[in-house]
Amino acid sequence: MDSLITAAARALAAGDPLGALNRVALRDDAPALALRGIAMAQLGDLVRARALVRRAARAFGARQPLARARCVVAEAEIALASRDLGWPTKALDAARATLEAHGDRANAIHARYLEVRRLLLLGRLDQAERLLVVADPEPWPPVVRAVHELVVAGIALRRLQTQRARAALARAEHAARRTGIPALTAEVASAALALDTPAARLIVRGGERLLRLEEVEALLASKALVVDACRHVVGDAATRVSLATRPVLFALARALGEAWPGDVPRDALIARAFRTRHADESHRARLRVEIGRLRAELRTLAEVSATKRGFALRPRGADEVVVLARPVEEQHAPVLALLADGEAWSSSALALALGASQRRVQRALETLAAAGKVQCCGRGRARRWMAPALPGFATTLLLPVPLLGG
Repeated sequence: MDSLITAAARALAAGDPLGALNRVALRDDAPALALRGIAMAQLGDLVRARALVRRAARAFGARQPLARARCVVAEAEIALASRDLGWPTKALDAARATLEAHGDRANAIHARYLEVRRLLLLGRLDQAERLLVVADPEPWPPVVRAVHELVVAGIALRRLQTQRARAALARAEHAARRTGIPALTAEVASAALALDTPAARLIVRGGERLLRLEEVEALLASKALVVDACRHVVGDAATRVSLATRPVLFALARALGEAWPGDVPRDALIARAFRTRHADESHRARLRVEIGRLRAELRTLAEVSATKRGFALRPRGADEVVVLARPVEEQHAPVLALLADGEAWSSSALALALGASQRRVQRALETLAAAGKVQCCGRGRARRWMAPALPGFATTLLLPVPLLGG
């Protein structure tokens, strides 16, 4: 490898893409193409970066499998940054195997972490944890240690394990400072903000206040019966009942939870659950049926008792009933939560992360765009969607992942 390529590689490792480009910008040999692609990725031109890395992989060819595998890993990293979550993971697995076979353990570890971070974006927390390949990352370079701790913190944040997340972020910050790479340090700082910004609203006895993630974690471990409007779950510290697929039942549970310790009139429950202003006998009959179903679902947690004017929720073992609501009530909050990371997402990637159909996501994006909440760039398959971060709010509880487990 010649001196210019070596100098450019060192500049990229130090987070200096312009310095790298100054050395190889006019060269079209395979190593220079690869370095140019990585430099363009660091500068944010992901489309050009991906094209350059692909050219480099073709130029290396089958005779240089190690260099070609490194290009595949670089392309996977660019795909992750551009939120192309449908990128073929089999190619990344094959590249990782090649790197391990040739003794390039550091890049093989990096390839594994790219897959882990993709799983984290998709909300597949158990799979991501199983793929964490370094139980003790201390012997590895600071970049690997920082990425490892960011993944550990991301999993802990989504599972509301705030102490574990804080410890991981502190280790990540220490490792990121040692790398001297500003972008990595900024990523760690951005992740840490989620712990110190409001993440949910607590509604109890007619009042409400904002909660940070630590307070949400404490609430879920308390003796209160929590009607969780972030994940459509009702439960206490010992038992959770999911009503995510029963929107009418959850609407009734939330209305009863917000009114506790009082009751809710029948007409108000009908309007809340069935979205109608004018109740008739058919609505009242349906309400009796749905209340019966809600009683069956919550039988171990609470009693739904009839009153003169409506119904009331009576917890069996809890001290009180509270409602945990999203900090921002928005029909398409999960879409906004994913877009709030500041990256440009395709509708197909959003559909993968949300577990929804692409057409449904496209309709949500069109609605949000008409309201001025998101914007797009590009056309056709190259179209990407972006949104500013929700000001002053952590989006952890808006992401489409079960509150406990994953």
